[in-house]
Amino acid sequence: MAETQDGIEAKRPSVAESIKTSRKGSVSEKPIDLDDLLINELGQFGWFQARMICLISIPMIMSAFMSEYIFSAAAIPHRCIIPECGETSENAIYDDYRISAAMPNGTRCERFVPLASNGSLNYCPDYMFDQNETQECDEFVYERDNSVVYDFDLGCQDGLRVLVGTLNSVGTLLVLPIIGFISDRWGRRVALILSVFNLGLVGFIRAFSVNYPMYLALHLLQTTVGAGTYSSAYIFATELVGPKYRVVTSATCSSMFAVGQVILGLVAWLVQPWRYMIMALHIPCFIIITYYWFLSESVRWLLSKKMYEKARVVLEKVARINKKQISEKSMHSLMNPPPSPPASEAKGNGLIKTIIKSRVLFRRVCTTPIWWITTTFVYYGLSINSTTLIGTNMYLNFILTCAIEIPGFFTAVLILDRIGRKATLSGGFFLSAAFNIAFVFVPQALTTLRLILFLLGKFGISIVFTSLYLFTSELYPTQYRHTLLAFSSMIGRVGSITAPLTPLLADNYWHGIPNSMFGAMGLISGILVLTQPETLGTKMPDTLDEAEAIGKPESKIQRST
Repeated sequence: MAETQDGIEAKRPSVAESIKTSRKGSVSEKPIDLDDLLINELGQFGWFQARMICLISIPMIMSAFMSEYIFSAAAIPHRCIIPECGETSENAIYDDYRISAAMPNGTRCERFVPLASNGSLNYCPDYMFDQNETQECDEFVYERDNSVVYDFDLGCQDGLRVLVGTLNSVGTLLVLPIIGFISDRWGRRVALILSVFNLGLVGFIRAFSVNYPMYLALHLLQTTVGAGTYSSAYIFATELVGPKYRVVTSATCSSMFAVGQVILGLVAWLVQPWRYMIMALHIPCFIIITYYWFLSESVRWLLSKKMYEKARVVLEKVARINKKQISEKSMHSLMNPPPSPPASEAKGNGLIKTIIKSRVLFRRVCTTPIWWITTTFVYYGLSINSTTLIGTNMYLNFILTCAIEIPGFFTAVLILDRIGRKATLSGGFFLSAAFNIAFVFVPQALTTLRLILFLLGKFGISIVFTSLYLFTSELYPTQYRHTLLAFSSMIGRVGSITAPLTPLLADNYWHGIPNSMFGAMGLISGILVLTQPETLGTKMPDTLDEAEAIGKPESKIQRST
């Protein structure tokens, strides 16, 4: 590119004139793809990409708000109401020790069988109750009222209360293939805006739930139609930047989700009534509707759908904002790709037939979901089991547990482009596994050491989370990228669905079962990562042929001299 911009302008036709030429060939000797254009002409990360990622970060933050059930359906200390001692739902006080004679120590769901009913709040002696026989509670008094447990009287129904967490994961599992199809069919922008709108609308309606079944049904509906927000935004962001900045972009996306969780914890702490808290979180989601008018569609998606004129408009906008220039030669080559061999396009076969016929793609489709199951199982399992390790304030617990993820995300940034995707991802799995296994054998009296090991295990899986989205995205072609990423994430929800059961295993069997499981699965996934090719320094594949060629010399990025 030795010519000056003035010289180029003086002797070349307009971009529009070039694009009107026949698309039967290419004026360049070597086909140019979008990565070539970003690296050599447009800039891999300029003002356009920075502005777009800032916009996309807002929906990513909002995607964390679906976890508000942690607070709105939080467990509340409660006990039986003792009517024989004059207690009613209006005058009962949770920590009233004057009625302690009516309840066994250490229980909240049973009371002693009454022998008399003539007591009062100031007169509740032992002889009024049979100290050798118990019965279930009829009514409950709660320590506080900021939870659906109080509003819908869910005392001693923990199985029903935690069902909302399971439905949250089930809804996310259901939405991912749907939003993947919408994104790959109608565009990243439509998928993103639709997801955030649904997230806000159903979430707002849920604040007016009149009973617990309605609350559960709306939460399942909300995740089913709105949980695709993060994956839509992530795909949008990674398709926007050049290869050099994919790692930073991936870590930024993960960090935005963590920031959203921190904001969730702060809002829940500051806005105590759970209905107002839900409204405060979801009303701002409606602002994202305006993105339809000023958020540009993904150029990579437009090119994959052969929408060349729309892609040209966006590329010229990128060049203008980044203060760059696209040569007619590059633009014409990008808009006029050479015809692909019939085999490379799978002869019009659908996705399933394409996967079956491609052994490389088939192995990846069988392997990547296992990584996702392990990651979500360990990530959410550690979060759920962390509350007993850090203080007693559930809001602070949640904020600290989420905030510690951010250093792990950006540690991945420092090493992904140095040691590669495989080493980082596999090393993160092995690191988390090692600390989880070590945690099992540390005596409970060594609380500080146990806390350090626990947090290091969370640190390791946070490195994996950042690397996982990036590595999975780089293994699949543009045509199927969102669908297969969504498929892997969907299967991965098996981990998040089963993670809430781990505290029960620790309580009922052995305290080391959860962390032993986290460690074992981390070792298995770490080994499976090593079976896939390295994607560092390769072009993000647009076609099936390019995806199959990853790891071969022809997949490496060719930089201009």
